[in-house]
Amino acid sequence: MKRFWIVFLPLLAAAGVVTGFYVVRASDRRAIVPGGTIVHAERRTVTTLVNATGTVRLRVGSEVRVGSQLSGIVKKLNVTVGSHVRAGEVIAEIDDATIQARLSDAEAQGELDRSGMERARVNYERAQKLAAQGLIPLQQEQDLRLALEESEAKYQKSLRDRDLVRVDLNYVDIRAPIGGTVASVSTQEGETVAASFTAPTFVTIIGDEALQLVAMVDETDIANVRPGDPATFTVDSYPAREFPGTAVSIAPKATIVSGVVNYEVTINIQQGAALLKPDMTANVSIQTAQHEALLVPAGVVQQDGGQSFVYVPGKTAAEKKPIVIGAKDGVMVEVKRGVSASDDILLPANNPQPGLLPEHRP
Repeated sequence: MKRFWIVFLPLLAAAGVVTGFYVVRASDRRAIVPGGTIVHAERRTVTTLVNATGTVRLRVGSEVRVGSQLSGIVKKLNVTVGSHVRAGEVIAEIDDATIQARLSDAEAQGELDRSGMERARVNYERAQKLAAQGLIPLQQEQDLRLALEESEAKYQKSLRDRDLVRVDLNYVDIRAPIGGTVASVSTQEGETVAASFTAPTFVTIIGDEALQLVAMVDETDIANVRPGDPATFTVDSYPAREFPGTAVSIAPKATIVSGVVNYEVTINIQQGAALLKPDMTANVSIQTAQHEALLVPAGVVQQDGGQSFVYVPGKTAAEKKPIVIGAKDGVMVEVKRGVSASDDILLPANNPQPGLLPEHRP
């Protein structure tokens, strides 16, 4: 009996060690991937983005100051700040009483000069007949011919003077040269304006589609940006809305602020410009390239001493598999090397990913 216990006790101890080893391994496996889900990497098209900050600005020439070419009293003002006007719409009227009086005077002078021209023609035609019969000297005929030419020239001048007054009459109605929004009004009804030297400003109009975005791109990223690259941006006033645009030009000269070198990239706003205001700050993303990539949920990627890895099912427990990662957006991570689309990857149940459907549970 004593010999039995001598043989049995070591066997029992060995069995306990083996059992304890597998219990610990099973416990470790449960600790690594408790209720884990198997997922697979997905091949998708990944967009390379250049991120920058920018400012909504007015295009050059989009702000027009409208003034008067005539002096007079402002008879009517048809707009206020914020009014939208169409190109050619009357925005103000100058009292035309003085212009109408000048026009009447010019027309009367034209009639007077026309009558004088007709009288000179009749005299010259009579002199021609008399000179042909030798009844008057040749010099008298020549004098009457010159008088007729003078009267014709005088009549033509009176017609031009009349037309000049009519041109001024066209400026009585001040029209919007472009369609847009009235940004400021500098005069009021009843005021007298003097246009002797410079045209006084009545209103300032900001044209439709006058806004553009200027993004400040860091010198390390500017080499990747090209005219024609699509872009999106958000502003603080509409944080949940993305505005689309297209890069159209890159400034050849850098803008240096506090030692940081940036280049201005001008972006045309394609939609939603009516919601924006000048000088709004924007967060900009410029799409510079696209490539095919293998993506995994961010929750499966682990770090250990600077090395990235994922857990994959092993024969007895989860195993680490080193990977090389690329771009990441907080939800998905690009895997450049280490796994393929067919590999089973373990996603711990306590680290679910939005929108991820489990394929099966081990």
